Amino acid sequence: MASVDPQATIDTERYQVTRTVHIHATPERVWDALTRDDLIAQWFGSTADLPDLRVGGAGTFGFEGYGEFPVRIEEYDEPVVFAFTWGSPGEPLRADNSTLVRFTLVADGDATLLTVVESGFDLLARDPLVAMENNRGGWTAELDELVTLLEGAA
Repeated sequence: MASVDPQATIDTERYQVTRTVHIHATPERVWDALTRDDLIAQWFGSTADLPDLRVGGAGTFGFEGYGEFPVRIEEYDEPVVFAFTWGSPGEPLRADNSTLVRFTLVADGDATLLTVVESGFDLLARDPLVAMENNRGGWTAELDELVTLLEGAA
């Protein structure tokens, strides 16, 4: 596993969590892992339901012990940009309970440079610094799992 950022970082001025990883898999394979329910559930949480893969499409991501998080697709430009808003379990998406997650994929030969930026923490009703720290740890672990999934299946 070659990682550009060994862990996700927090930007307290922009209220963002960011991480970039280098994955030895094509952008098409990485895209599939970001958008296909069966693959998402292998690296991000425990369940995924994205039945409507288009801007405005809604679904859920499930995390054992935390519940089902509502998701709405905000950008869908295959295989370059995938972005979604996700919120709090059991609640409709609102500015004060959701953040925007944006994945950018850049081809690097037969590999992919994948960057995730999660933003909007400054709008949350809960403490944004605590939320960013929690998600920093989450993106570090989850993207490590994504890299392992894709590079292990090469």
